[in-house]
Amino acid sequence: MNINKVSVSALLHQKNSSVYCTTVDSTVGAAVVEMNHRRIGSLMVMDVGYIVGIFTERDVLTRVVAANLDPKSTLVREVMTTRFQSIADDASIEDVMRMMKEHRIRHLPILKGDQLLGMLSISDVNSWLLKVNEIEAENLRNYMFEAYPC
Repeated sequence: MNINKVSVSALLHQKNSSVYCTTVDSTVGAAVVEMNHRRIGSLMVMDVGYIVGIFTERDVLTRVVAANLDPKSTLVREVMTTRFQSIADDASIEDVMRMMKEHRIRHLPILKGDQLLGMLSISDVNSWLLKVNEIEAENLRNYMFEAYPC
């Protein structure tokens, strides 16, 4: 399968499209509790209905723990990533993989204009690739052994 021809939308349709958010006024502690509860590595950050950033595990490590800040009193607005990467829903899986590699990111919001459609993680992409490879391998085995029976 040519991953350059498969759109992000196709992958989003195969997974849970829920995107979890927090607000700029939430504490880091509350955001981390939510991430742990949902078993996710990032939250989109909203302010008055607009996406203003992303809060990730890496933000917790580099901007909270390493800076010795108190998660109970530090607000997400103080430590979130405001200049985050996103990708359009008509981009290809190859584009997603390239962006994740080049920018060293593990969570990529999918947008259509200003509308947040979903979130892809590196785990989502890896799971999809594994499934595609398994299908292709099975198709090759079937072709080889059904076309040339012993």
